[in-house]
Amino acid sequence: MTALATSPSGRRIIVSGAAGGIGRAIVEALAVGGNKLGVCDLVPTQLIFAGVDAVVAHATFDLRDPDATRAAMSALSDRLGGCDAIVANAGVVDTIHRAESFALESWQKDIATNLTGQFVSIQAVFPSLKKSDDARVIIVSSGAAESGLPGQAAYAASKAGLLGLAKTLAAEWAPHGIRCNVVLPGMIETPKVAALPPALKAGLLRAIAIGRFGRTAELAGTIAFLLSPAAGYMTGELVHVDGGLRLSKGILGSDA
Repeated sequence: MTALATSPSGRRIIVSGAAGGIGRAIVEALAVGGNKLGVCDLVPTQLIFAGVDAVVAHATFDLRDPDATRAAMSALSDRLGGCDAIVANAGVVDTIHRAESFALESWQKDIATNLTGQFVSIQAVFPSLKKSDDARVIIVSSGAAESGLPGQAAYAASKAGLLGLAKTLAAEWAPHGIRCNVVLPGMIETPKVAALPPALKAGLLRAIAIGRFGRTAELAGTIAFLLSPAAGYMTGELVHVDGGLRLSKGILGSDA
C-alpha cells in the first residue's frame, strides 16, 4: 500500500491575510508541488511575493466590504482557472479594551473582519469549490476561541464563531465533496509576538508546555497537511497548534 502524500500538489488555492507573518509562511509552504496560489490582503501583495512563481493572482480589498470581497474572490478564482481550496487566514488581532468599556464600533470591526468577512469570502468561492474533485476549506481561528482572552472580547467571540461556522460548513458541504477544518493556533512567533516586552513574553512562555512559541512554519505545515491527500478523511475537525498551552501543568504527588 502506497503512503498518501502529506502536502498538496497541483492545487489551486486562495490564501487570505497573505501579507502577515502567518500568511507569508502559509504561502511559502504551499508554493511547491505545482500548486497555483491566489493571495489577498488589505495591503498590496505584489511586491511581497515577487519572484514566487506559484503566486499567479493578487487581490487587495477590505473584508468588511462584502461586495469587494465577493468580487475579489471571484476574480481570484477566475485567474486560477477554478479553486480547489481556500485558506481563510485574514483577521484583526490587536483591538484591546476591557469588556465593560469595549466600544461598539471596535466590536463591530472585529466581528465584521474576523467572522463575517471570512464567511463571505468562503461563500463566494463555493461555486468553484463545488466543481473541484477534492475541495478543502481551512479556517484559521485561535486558541482564544475556547479559552477566552481578557481584553479582547470581540476577538475571542469572532474566533469562537469560526468554530461553529467550520462545523456547519463541514456538515452542509460534505455531499459536494468539500471538507472543512479549522486550526486553532496558540502563541505563534509572528513579528508582533516577537516585539512584545520581555517580561510579558516570559510570562506567556511559562504557560506553554513545550516552553517556546510556535514557529510560523509549523502552523503553515499543519495547514499544508490538512490540504493534502493524507487528510482526505478529515472534516469538521478542530486542530490545535499551541505547544500544549491548553494542558494543565499542576502536579500531584511527592515526586514533583
